[in-house]
Amino acid sequence: MRELGGEENRDLIGADMVGPSEVGVGPWQGELPDDPRLDPELLVSGDRRNVVDKYRYWTLEAIVADLDLQRNPFHVAIENWQHDLNIGSVVRTANAFLAAEVHIVGNRKWNRRGAMVTDRYQHVRHHPRLEDLASYAAERQLPVIGIDNLPGSVPLETYELPAACVLLFGQEGPGLTADAHAICTDVLSIAQFGSTRSINASAAAAIALHAWIRRHTFGQKP
Repeated sequence: MRELGGEENRDLIGADMVGPSEVGVGPWQGELPDDPRLDPELLVSGDRRNVVDKYRYWTLEAIVADLDLQRNPFHVAIENWQHDLNIGSVVRTANAFLAAEVHIVGNRKWNRRGAMVTDRYQHVRHHPRLEDLASYAAERQLPVIGIDNLPGSVPLETYELPAACVLLFGQEGPGLTADAHAICTDVLSIAQFGSTRSINASAAAAIALHAWIRRHTFGQKP
């Protein structure tokens, strides 16, 4: 089996890049490799997907299977009552930091545009009600931790995020609902220093997930 990676993969990527306006690699050059992870159509036509170099030419199923071996134990949950445009961006961020699952609470249909098709690589689960999310978390002993800048919130910057948990985000504007607050073990705020009351929901998700990564991947305590 021919492994795609290391110096060989970097050389291949550099040689086959078409130009700055295109991403990925062109058609495979030379004899086609015998590797069940690789997609025959991509080998012939090229791989322009938004994936890291390791996964060039891999099938979707092979990528998801490999990610499943590495996923982090935190989950991301998002309230979906207003078809918020930011939900897709939160899903994309969850994929970037390799969340165990993303949970959409409320309306089943959500705006996928901001996800940039990363939802194909990320396990996404729907819960009609917050009570359903709470039951899911309780069965797996996952504390639900809300992210919202409200009086009484605990600073994210000084909070000891647990390894296994559900990070719950609200809608752009209103933030977490009162019912969402009720199922949270704690609610964390993100320090701000300007005039705005809150930051973009997708930006808040990126900050919170990176705080988890700093703590549990790099061992940097708050």
